[in-house]
Amino acid sequence: MQRWNSLADVPADLGPTVVGIGVFDGVHCGHRAILDRVVEQARERGALSVIVTFDPHPAQVVGRPVPLMLTDVHRRVQLLLAAGIDRVFVLPFGREISEWSPAEFVRRLLVGTLHVEHVVIGANFRFGHKQAGDVDTLAELGREHGFTVEAMALESAPAGTDPGEPDDPGDVVSSTWIRARLAEGDVEAAAEGLARLHSVNGPVVRGDGRGRGLGYPTANVEVHEGLAVPADGVYAGWLVRADGSRLPAAISVGTNPTFDGTERRVEAYALDVDIDLYGEHVTIEFARRLRGMERFDGIDALVAQMREDVEQTRQLLV
Repeated sequence: MQRWNSLADVPADLGPTVVGIGVFDGVHCGHRAILDRVVEQARERGALSVIVTFDPHPAQVVGRPVPLMLTDVHRRVQLLLAAGIDRVFVLPFGREISEWSPAEFVRRLLVGTLHVEHVVIGANFRFGHKQAGDVDTLAELGREHGFTVEAMALESAPAGTDPGEPDDPGDVVSSTWIRARLAEGDVEAAAEGLARLHSVNGPVVRGDGRGRGLGYPTANVEVHEGLAVPADGVYAGWLVRADGSRLPAAISVGTNPTFDGTERRVEAYALDVDIDLYGEHVTIEFARRLRGMERFDGIDALVAQMREDVEQTRQLLV
């Protein structure tokens, strides 16, 4: 079992571990230094590499605003394991755990359950009731319980990706930073921070059927409301099917203002194919923003623009 979902899932005879701790939303470039170091230290020590992450997001439990997530927990675990981590512990974060003091968090989780030898965290790490503990707290508790602590510096954002300060690399790559890029529709900057294309996923559901009538049948993807979707507009990207096949696609995000729509949707037209995807769980990857969402005066103008969007997508991706 590579994923643990509760304290009871962790084997009682677990050997020594090297542990990284955090939400790790998106498993972005800012996380990779931590993950790489966890794997490196585990190998050097002959220990198991373990990441502790949380579900639901701790903010939800303690009554703070919950950010839009860059990945669902299933995808997060996939990415963590793909980074070379041996085990992922998805700690079910509830009221009881939220009230653990820093000392109790260490005693019950890190020492009593995970038999930790070494912990790797980000420099801004906080833990325990009301986030009372920080890196220094953890290091002090480590000395008491016989494990070491290593804090990794935060990754600087790519220069030129912060609007208003085009040459300032001072911002760090974080889930917040990536969400801000997505809110602007800058999926290319988001991809730099993620080291992959940003994606959303969900089942294909029936929409209004207008696309087929216009000559561009689209897959209407039901995205969980808690996931971060890029700003309204039209994008070039990929529709990834359940079998792993990737189809180049022109993607629309928005409310279909030409038809006075009110529901925000993610719809993808897979270039040059007409397949029945209803009920299939698909992933939509965003490669480049083509334009913002527009309201057209009539069907002819809309179809002409759709034709141009498809041609741009073809030139970029095919």
